[in-house]
Amino acid sequence: MKTNVVCFGEVLYDVFPTHKKIGGAPLNVALRLASLGVNAQIISRIGNDEIGKELVAFIQENNVSTDTIQIDETYSTGEVLVQLDKKGSASYTINYPVAWDEIQATTESKNAVKRADALVFGSLVCRDETSYKSLLSLIKIAKYKIFDVNLRAPFYTKELLINLMKQADFIKFNDDELYEISEYLNSPFHSLEQNILFIAEQTQAKSICVTKGNHGAVLYHNGKMYYNSGYKISVADTVGAGDSFLGGLLSKLLTNEEPQKAIDFACALGALVASNEGANPKITNEEIAKFMNLV
Repeated sequence: MKTNVVCFGEVLYDVFPTHKKIGGAPLNVALRLASLGVNAQIISRIGNDEIGKELVAFIQENNVSTDTIQIDETYSTGEVLVQLDKKGSASYTINYPVAWDEIQATTESKNAVKRADALVFGSLVCRDETSYKSLLSLIKIAKYKIFDVNLRAPFYTKELLINLMKQADFIKFNDDELYEISEYLNSPFHSLEQNILFIAEQTQAKSICVTKGNHGAVLYHNGKMYYNSGYKISVADTVGAGDSFLGGLLSKLLTNEEPQKAIDFACALGALVASNEGANPKITNEEIAKFMNLV
């Protein structure tokens, strides 16, 4: 039987200097999960506008359920201005308010979460009280809760992050986020591993994953640490690489794949995404396997 995952949060257009691409971290995760054979669904909200219709059509074409995408008559579909530095690293200007700030906890959304094996959410969607309250009501009924931290200043507070971490079974950070949040929690430690264990103790999360850019990732899962030191590639841009990493990791862990194989697969997938333009390039399981064998 297929795994069912619901992602909650922003759906939007990443607007680059020369073009635009569909994105939003929870949507990127859902799209990648669907490409890997997982039943994926997104709970979000779009404006009653042309770009919203285009977005929904794209999501449907990529086998993600849009049954819980709501339409807002007041606010427009979200857009984010993306700037890339010389290394392809992205910085973002995120418009506010937009439709995904007003996500409602509808009956359809609640039923989708109840049926799902896991709920994936981030911190950005909590910048508005409406979407935040809706998320909290869905977390209460979710079987397995995955918090993709995904910090975007100035849209978070220390209190918000601590509250979401304490409700999560699985937390995913990048290394900068791990150290920033460890400091919030007054961690006395300096090493990555010590801070992972410190946060696990503070939050009772059973699994924590930390990505380290081109240096791979560390996974703490069921009391053990697993490592991958990364794959060398030529970076086109880093947009969505962490989201695809998470999608790849979850596609394996939620089907009880060995954690080491899961993190190796996820790191390879994240690297391949970074070597392509945009958040959601088409990458097959065969391409990932070939890439891992070559390396």
